[in-house]
Amino acid sequence: MKIGIFGKKYQKEEQIKKIFDILSRNKVEIFIQKEFYEYLKPSLDLKDSIAGIIDYNNLSLDMAFSIGGDGTFLRTVSAIREKNIPILGINTGRLGFLADVSENDMEQTLSEILNGNYTIEERSQLKLRVNDSSCEAADFALNEIAILKQDSSSMITIDVNINGERLTSYEADGLLVSTPTGSTAYSLSVGGPIMAPNTSNFIITAIAPHSLSARPLVIEDDNILTLTIRSRSSCFLISLDGRSKAMPINGTTLQITKAKTSVRVVKRIGQTFYSTLKNKLKWGTDPRVD
Repeated sequence: MKIGIFGKKYQKEEQIKKIFDILSRNKVEIFIQKEFYEYLKPSLDLKDSIAGIIDYNNLSLDMAFSIGGDGTFLRTVSAIREKNIPILGINTGRLGFLADVSENDMEQTLSEILNGNYTIEERSQLKLRVNDSSCEAADFALNEIAILKQDSSSMITIDVNINGERLTSYEADGLLVSTPTGSTAYSLSVGGPIMAPNTSNFIITAIAPHSLSARPLVIEDDNILTLTIRSRSSCFLISLDGRSKAMPINGTTLQITKAKTSVRVVKRIGQTFYSTLKNKLKWGTDPRVD
């Protein structure tokens, strides 16, 4: 079995070592992200544990491990792009809906996975087309595509069309188009609904809208969204899962559709979205009680 390890700085070294020890004992071929390896090299002797550094031009893995939080998971998705490699998220961060394997469950989870006892969930992605080719390198998003004003500018106006039919014009600090997976991310923080990740929908949510009538809208994900932006400023920001780029206002049109490829997320057998939701949001518990 070939497993690729992706991570970020500031990890617990003992937890990383435990992961490598378990994989090595089970004769797993371990490949590691170059930047993560350079970070770990001074404190952990991994030379004899790994088969090599991940080569993005010849990426052949049975599974990818993302060690960190949801941000690390999203960067792992971006790194492997359309290779159809399933990803396991090991949580060393805080909340973690994507990276939801806790430190306490890690050893048991790895044992189950190495014995083939796991399931794979298919998560839909967003596809962004811009009539400016400079955005070509970052055109997929698992969580959301955000259209944002620049920090110092006044609010922007976003004209939204669905399948060529005008929906409305949002005057706001920005607009989110989210997947069901992204419903527990940025969308949740601006008042969007929570959705089960296997539903076939987009969520459209304004950020700090000028009008109280601007409410979150859920539509089917086979629709084509076309957005144009108006502002006193000359630029606005496009953010795909946190990867931001400034774009000119004049002449820029955005088209958002469902991507043809999905993201494959590894889950333990019996682990459901609803159990994760109850655990992460502390539903059914009283925070006043120790």
